[in-house]
Amino acid sequence: MDKITEQPSPYRHLEKMPVEDILRNINREDQAVPLAVEKAIPSIIPLVKVIIEKMKDGGRLFYLGAGTSGRLGILDASECPPTYGVPEDWVIGLIAGGEQAIRKPVEYAEDSHTQAWEDLRAHFVNEQDVVIGIAASGATPYVVHGLRACREHGITTGCITCNPGTPLSEQADYPIEVIVGPEFVTGSTRMKAGTAQKLVLNMISTSAMIGLGRVLDNKMVDMQLSNAKLLERGARIIQHNLHIPYEQARELLLKHGNVRRALEAGS
Repeated sequence: MDKITEQPSPYRHLEKMPVEDILRNINREDQAVPLAVEKAIPSIIPLVKVIIEKMKDGGRLFYLGAGTSGRLGILDASECPPTYGVPEDWVIGLIAGGEQAIRKPVEYAEDSHTQAWEDLRAHFVNEQDVVIGIAASGATPYVVHGLRACREHGITTGCITCNPGTPLSEQADYPIEVIVGPEFVTGSTRMKAGTAQKLVLNMISTSAMIGLGRVLDNKMVDMQLSNAKLLERGARIIQHNLHIPYEQARELLLKHGNVRRALEAGS
């Protein structure tokens, strides 16, 4: 039987469908995604707990994927340093085909049985780390064999897939299966499956960073102040927390260069 993610769309003759119907039907399908993610929360909890435990001891988090899945992993990893002020090597996203595959497909890159482990070894992956394989199908060779190699070397593994009982889940110590059903365009897993993966990645990285102490109350107190908007946001946080005028808060932020340090200095 076909994988659920490859089963025919329940909608027919899309080329004859009015634009409004296309949009409403896509939206109708999208509404099922967060409900499917909700069902997967019990399997996300233990993975997040082990990530926090490992990272507190100096470990790192790796995402491993191909195509859309790889790009989503890289996106989530790349947003951790500016959002939480963590080093760039705390969360690392790897994609089949390397850097050029972020923008353009690299032929047959996802079919390699060995490249994922080579990519991980280039970052000196070890038993302190956690590696999460991302693949909507749950069968992408690059990802499946990457996790298999990790398990052979005693490295903790997790996965995010949108089919049940996949080869990828078999190689994951902490499998996450978010079953979103067939896509609006048959097999176009950048749609519901990609949305589900993005939601789960948001949950994993955000809860891990909170667990690692990178959030104070509900504020990003370690964010990088890389533009005017973030500088203003940081000053507003200080103004609110210390109950001081905005200009004073801004001066305190500029002096210390970090919201957390400014709060500590002003309290």
